[in-house]
Amino acid sequence: MTTTTLTKQPAWLRPAVLDRAEQVLVVLLWIVLASRVEVSSNPWSVLLLISETAVAVFTLIRRPTEKLSMALGDWLLAMTATCAGLLVLPGVPPLPLLVPLGVFLAVVGNGIQAWAKLTLRRSFGVAPANRGIKISGPYRFVRHPMYAGYALVHMAVMILMFHPMNIVIYAIGWWAQILRLLAEERLLSQDPAYAEYMQVVRWRLIPGLF
Repeated sequence: MTTTTLTKQPAWLRPAVLDRAEQVLVVLLWIVLASRVEVSSNPWSVLLLISETAVAVFTLIRRPTEKLSMALGDWLLAMTATCAGLLVLPGVPPLPLLVPLGVFLAVVGNGIQAWAKLTLRRSFGVAPANRGIKISGPYRFVRHPMYAGYALVHMAVMILMFHPMNIVIYAIGWWAQILRLLAEERLLSQDPAYAEYMQVVRWRLIPGLF
């Protein structure tokens, strides 16, 4: 007689628990960022806080899902990419003449990511997950418009709030962001609706390039 032993998954590895832990971490890092912005003498640092506040808010109100990647590497990439922006240090504008360009990039970048988040609504997430396929709004042009918005905001930060450490933070963050993007697509492409969407919208982030 053969006895099959089923190994029960630890409670802390359940998608719902990991989802909640991710939310707590993002909120804690947002509080740290808000405290740095509050004491910063740079008047443009509020533009960074607006961008990261949107991340925190939509992380809290998102729809729970069981279709969540349980791969440790995917989680580490997602948290690295998300937390990078929350660790930025509000520095000073290195070239005052470029301040109008920085403000423009920040406003446009925040606008694009806000449009993408409002399109996703409660389908927004950090770790790779399928919370519903969205193909309207800015998703008609690129498959990851929110990340495109982040890129513009991050360029604005380097112009308006330069700090040497931010170069390191964003280099690591965008290395993780690209790998995270690819991990998301591996998961989402298992859904026939997203696989079809990938055929219609060719570019991931930058039309004509990537």
